[in-house]
Amino acid sequence: MLAYRHAFHAGNHADVLKHATLVAVLHHLNAKDKGWRLVDTHAGAGAYALHADAAQKLGEYRQGIARLWQQGSLPPLLADYIAAVRQFNPQDELLAYPGSPCLAKALMRPQDQLRLYELHPTDHTLLAEAFADDRTVQVQHADGFAGIKAQLPPPTRRGLLLMDPSYELKTDYAAVAAATQEALTRFAEGMVMVWYPQIDARESANLPVRLKALANAQARKGWLHARLTVAEPNERGFGMLGSGVFVINPPHTLRAQLREALQVLVRLLGQFAGASQRLELSAEA
Repeated sequence: MLAYRHAFHAGNHADVLKHATLVAVLHHLNAKDKGWRLVDTHAGAGAYALHADAAQKLGEYRQGIARLWQQGSLPPLLADYIAAVRQFNPQDELLAYPGSPCLAKALMRPQDQLRLYELHPTDHTLLAEAFADDRTVQVQHADGFAGIKAQLPPPTRRGLLLMDPSYELKTDYAAVAAATQEALTRFAEGMVMVWYPQIDARESANLPVRLKALANAQARKGWLHARLTVAEPNERGFGMLGSGVFVINPPHTLRAQLREALQVLVRLLGQFAGASQRLELSAEA
């Protein structure tokens, strides 16, 4: 099933949480000279035009990145994220939104590597064109979950696995858990970052529980779980209420950064009085 296109949702509240966390993790990796490898299992098209029909159809970015865009003072984690997005909007007008591949590329150094997987034929073509002349970036029209065996561990033993499927198929939840186990078996000290939607589904609620169990059994440096709830269910009791990010072997700096940022995100992105945030971590994190 290849119906999902992230262009309709680019820059929404889920992207803000996911990409702000990603930028923070990459800044941490850049604190050391040794190179790193980022493996992105569901890379999408790479970047998105917010004035295009797809983004305008739902306008989800207006409840996400647009609410942070002109804020004069933000916590460091969010300020770094906004600074990264501004690199793609040089006139200070919010017209483009970079996905994880472009954000990562902007923070890469010559010694770092980017490994991108995308199955949707249109998005893969756009992604491949964007990085056609870059030897540090490999773009594959293949299953990102299956690609983990070839990419981990990286030669430098420093890296991050990013998994954020659409979860349109309920089997994605089990695939994420299986891929996490595979990654930790091959690279116990490596960072794994999983994004998931907060929806009324048993699989969504169970995924963090499964990831905690895997991390407790296999990870070297514990885990961290951030959850942001911004919306109420619709009149039928459905809808995406928010999202979560689960980081295994997180940077030691991430807890304090997220604790401060999540409080601000509730205030800026919350769409109802009950908007909330939650931050959990293991003893090692």
